[in-house]
Amino acid sequence: MTLSNSQKIITVLMAFILIMVLVPTGTAQEDGAIPQRSDIDDRYKWKLEDIYPNTAAWEKDYEIFKASIPLFEQFQGKLGESAETLLACLKLRDSIDIIGDNLYVYSYMKRDEDTRISDYQEMADRIVSLYAQYNSATAFIQPEILTIDNTVLQSFINSNEELSVYSHYLNEIIRSKEHILSEKEEAILAIAAPFARSPQDIFSMIDDADIKYGKVFDEDSNEVELTNQRYVRMLRSNDRRVRRDASDTYNEAYLDYKNTLAACLAASVKKDVFFAQARKYNSCLEMSLFGDDIPTDVFTNLIKAVNDNLAPMHKWASLRKRILNVDTMQTYDMIVPLVAPQTREYAYDDAVKIVTEALKPLGEQYLKDFKKGLVSGWIDVYETEGKRSGGYQWGTYDTHPFILLNWSNNIDNVFTLAHEMGHSMHSFYTRQEEPYIYGYNPLFTAEVASICNEALLMDYLLKKARDKDEKIYLLTTYIEKIIGTFYTQVMFSEFEQQIHERIESGQAISADYLQATYRGIYEKYWGPDLFIAENRDLGGMRISHFYRQFYVYKYATSFTAALDIAQRILNKEKDALKGYQEFLGIGASKPPIDIVKVAGVDLTKPDPANATIKLFGELVDEVERLLDES
Repeated sequence: MTLSNSQKIITVLMAFILIMVLVPTGTAQEDGAIPQRSDIDDRYKWKLEDIYPNTAAWEKDYEIFKASIPLFEQFQGKLGESAETLLACLKLRDSIDIIGDNLYVYSYMKRDEDTRISDYQEMADRIVSLYAQYNSATAFIQPEILTIDNTVLQSFINSNEELSVYSHYLNEIIRSKEHILSEKEEAILAIAAPFARSPQDIFSMIDDADIKYGKVFDEDSNEVELTNQRYVRMLRSNDRRVRRDASDTYNEAYLDYKNTLAACLAASVKKDVFFAQARKYNSCLEMSLFGDDIPTDVFTNLIKAVNDNLAPMHKWASLRKRILNVDTMQTYDMIVPLVAPQTREYAYDDAVKIVTEALKPLGEQYLKDFKKGLVSGWIDVYETEGKRSGGYQWGTYDTHPFILLNWSNNIDNVFTLAHEMGHSMHSFYTRQEEPYIYGYNPLFTAEVASICNEALLMDYLLKKARDKDEKIYLLTTYIEKIIGTFYTQVMFSEFEQQIHERIESGQAISADYLQATYRGIYEKYWGPDLFIAENRDLGGMRISHFYRQFYVYKYATSFTAALDIAQRILNKEKDALKGYQEFLGIGASKPPIDIVKVAGVDLTKPDPANATIKLFGELVDEVERLLDES
């Protein structure tokens, strides 16, 4: 399905902010104070003046954007008259969208430089409000195109060379027609939309506002209030008593809500089924994958590939149990680090050299553009007082990419630099090659370039490891990355599939069913060495992902595609680098599954997933070998 400009912005945010790597902050001065922005050398700051030299220039474009809104009235009700009229409307929208993107991105990134400055907060609020007016004024475009007879619309495309640029965009609209209802029916669905969010909203209020986890004693016997963030930290504690107490306290809190949470999730799935049936899809899965034009086989083959070879996961569970030296491995033993974290520090400039060396397999042109980006105001490196925490990549169609970091001298930040520069290079090449209408990277493909960079960096670091301890640390880090981004997302996807199919078949969902189903899948994936105690199977009812049906599988497919590409480039397979370079220049001008095929990866087949499983098994075997040498 086609995306409006505001939806594109949301897609970019989803890809690069909502799933961003939150990097630890701590670039403090020697006296412990957080630096002011004025303390940072300009070469470590992004150059937002490349979007607007000053606020006055932003204000000028703001007035242009505002004045453009009435211009669309001349096209309303006339898009089907001729190819020329349709083209004029689409070209006007693109030109105004570019201005709107610049206004939006600049105001938000200026705000992120220092969130204390009210002027930039106000600018961000103003453009959001103006966008609401703009979106309202242009809302007629897609529905009106839908009313044009398919044959007539195709004749428009064939007869006008400039309009043919929009052929994929228009054909996507044609493709969606079979699931567009009558005007009255669409109005009814629109009315239903606000309360269709109710299950998710209720879950959020329980999970974010109402639930209280209670208190636990930390490693130093200090009593602390448990929160989601502290829970994860405590599960990583080397003190098993802390892990056990945190797990008990956390899960007990959810027990009081389990029937309500089960009812919320059941209602959400029923909502999915309602909309799928109303729009004449064969299943919720088909409806969810339709927007990206993804065959359902991609989803089902992914789950089958994992289920057909769970032996490496079971071996890792067994090895984890052995390393932890526990008689029974509990769910609270699953994420505690198995080796001590690296104490080696990585200054930013040193990290740049490491990442640059690691990415040499991507070729001279990539490295040339990569190095230029590093010194051309793409990156805002260091933490300063008032700066937004975390990290992300963003930008606009007619500017270079921008990256926000909060650098700390640890290995995690080295990977973050590689990851976000992967996004940036992808955006950089896409905007060079694609017209505006296709100049963004859909979520299905957006993570491929960033994870490919991480894979190349990991390969480099493993080859350069100084000793066995460092190599084991890197290997276990890689293993946990694959578990989190691949196996866990596939496990979640399988759970989603089962609960949706149950409702689609006319059966009910209860708390007992959800617990049993989640437990069964969890036990299957981790094998006999994991013991799941009573009421430690509530994950299916407390994970927010399940309120947005069938999207987490994209993380797994992106991951497998990226690892496949990286490995073939490292092996110097014929046309591997050439195909990947072509992939980087494609935005949204093809179905995502076809874009990935350009890089030599066919996600309609199980091969990429099988390659990831094979790599995972090899990493586990290597850790075991190194441990046996001790």
